[in-house]
Amino acid sequence: MDFDVLICGGSVIDGSGTRPAFRADVGINGDRIAAIGSLSHCQAGVRLDAEGLTVCPGFIDVHVHSEIALLTGEHRYAGLLQGVTTQFTGADGFGWAPLPPVLGQQYWRYTLFAYAHPQLDVVRASPTAYLDLFTGRTPANVVPQAPHGAIRLAVMGWEGRPADEDEIDRMRCILQAWLAAGAVGLSLGLEYQPGNAATTQELIELGREVAAAGGVISAHVRKNPLGRPVAWQELMTVGRSAGVPIHINHEFVTADIEPLLAKAAEYDLTFDSYVYPAGCTHLALLLPVWAQLGDPAELATRMQDPDFRRRAEADLDRALAERLADGGRAVFVANQTGRYLGEDIADAAAREGRPLAEFAADILVEEDPYALMVMHHGGSAAELEAKMVRTLTHPLMLVSSDGIYHGTLGHPRGYGCFARVLRRFVRELKAIDLVQAIYKMSGFTARRFGLRDRGQLKPGYAADVVVFSETEVADHATWSQPWLPATGIRAVFVNGRPVVENGQPTGELPGRVLKR
Repeated sequence: MDFDVLICGGSVIDGSGTRPAFRADVGINGDRIAAIGSLSHCQAGVRLDAEGLTVCPGFIDVHVHSEIALLTGEHRYAGLLQGVTTQFTGADGFGWAPLPPVLGQQYWRYTLFAYAHPQLDVVRASPTAYLDLFTGRTPANVVPQAPHGAIRLAVMGWEGRPADEDEIDRMRCILQAWLAAGAVGLSLGLEYQPGNAATTQELIELGREVAAAGGVISAHVRKNPLGRPVAWQELMTVGRSAGVPIHINHEFVTADIEPLLAKAAEYDLTFDSYVYPAGCTHLALLLPVWAQLGDPAELATRMQDPDFRRRAEADLDRALAERLADGGRAVFVANQTGRYLGEDIADAAAREGRPLAEFAADILVEEDPYALMVMHHGGSAAELEAKMVRTLTHPLMLVSSDGIYHGTLGHPRGYGCFARVLRRFVRELKAIDLVQAIYKMSGFTARRFGLRDRGQLKPGYAADVVVFSETEVADHATWSQPWLPATGIRAVFVNGRPVVENGQPTGELPGRVLKR
């Protein structure tokens, strides 16, 4: 048998999570894995020596804000240089279809904190038209999720109130169009506009549609104002009531969440995390929900009302106190003016001689439409790393980056998360073995979201393949230099075509939209 590509002599980890590493050759024909075994006698158009290297399935990033990065070229290879061959769209309920032009541009402006590029036009009139943006234009595969934010916005605009039955029916129709276009489920952003106005009943009704299609609900849960445990319980209620699997995004295993995870089997629940003790979002997320409701472009005007401002500052004061407790920090990483970048908000306020909440409220007005922050968790270094280990080793955890590719500064997770798992937690700490780590980055995610021919190295499966050095793979992105690429990934194939060779991008764009 002859092959287009033959990867010879590597240590194969198949992504199943159950089989130990084994020495074998991997043959690729076209976009498929053709054979795995002793194949060195076979002819091949390209022969890759993997002696001393690990060969595994391409990694899958279940929660990442990479749509625009993949399309524009800037930061295009951030994930691929870590071995990520498939990236989900629609994180946090964000998406720009099906929306009319004016409403779509308003939503694009609101989501700029996660995507930048204000000049781009990604608003489309249908899910199919939106997904067509990716055809022939991305080096990685993309997995569509129906964006709840866009669905609700299309029906209700910025009205921050419960939906009535007719409005839920109209949302249901749009969701059905997304599912028909290939979405693997529904993505929620319950702390962002306009999803933060959705009732639990609205989510249950939409969840029934997702369940009927065999999909999954992914959720940024409603920690503001519910608190983490109650926010998790809300989604567990949605899952049980709608009969739909629930996946919770960018979370950590802590004492208040462990009792809920102990019940996860009753609710068909999983979660993902990026194993850095810091988040990244816009400052407006710290406002109380009542202050966020309505057209986001009008927030600066609403802040001029003395009563609104007084109430908002009182809530900001409480939210910031919680975020900054026990050594936590909230660092500016991108905004309109370039002021305070790299500086903690409390330090900046003190330097300006201003009360913290008053200073934060002024920033919301002056930096409209966003001030992007990295929110460092409080606690000692040892405590924080122990939390990361508990999170990564939990059997229901999938790896995600939650990458946001924006600004001079930023969060290193977008360039380093998957490589960090392999370097810090597998090689250095030995907190998890390589077989399980790869499973959490490939086969587990594919199985959870029904990606039938991805996530494992098996004959007949798609040829999304990574070749890397277990002893050399490393992340280099830091808080001060977040855009440094990972190293140690020797080769990456997407649908049988090389997108990384000798650790460098090839420029090929073989990615596809992977439909349910």
